Amino acid sequence: MSLELLIENCKAQNTKAQGELYKLFSSKLFAVSLKYSRNRAEAEDNLQDAFLTIFNKIEQYKNKGSFEGWLKRITVNTVLQRYRTEKVFELVNESAIEDVEIEIDEDLVSIDYLLGIIQELPDRYRLVFNLYVLDGYSHKEIAEMLNINVGTSKSNLARARMILKSTIEDYHNTEHLHSL
Repeated sequence: MSLELLIENCKAQNTKAQGELYKLFSSKLFAVSLKYSRNRAEAEDNLQDAFLTIFNKIEQYKNKGSFEGWLKRITVNTVLQRYRTEKVFELVNESAIEDVEIEIDEDLVSIDYLLGIIQELPDRYRLVFNLYVLDGYSHKEIAEMLNINVGTSKSNLARARMILKSTIEDYHNTEHLHSL
């Protein structure tokens, strides 16, 4: 069955087509959900909520643009919706923000380790880091998505980078000591 036909069947509330759509995209969307969630269990809940929203709003998809991109946007927004109601962001003075660069020795730090430490960041830092660094959103877009100001977005990114840099440096130092 073509994707277009599958979408049309989902619009007609066909549960078999919805199951097929779930099978087709659930692993990709779970990865998106996991990136923004605190842990696997929360990511699974968020994925289920995202699919409920997808099936409820699939009528709104007008076959323009990437369907997968549309699904990812709904998944990200579903996860972010949980954080909008929580007070996870703090207002900051923009002049106190410094840009932090992270240097990663790919021979010493695996992608799994890196994803793991990103996952451990506090919510406000993880969300902004992922949106900005991994998904390419601007601070203005992030501020709108999270209902925060641009300075808060910049500050949270800088703090996320500082935490990651410190964690990676500690990891390098520990690895270096073990190799002596």
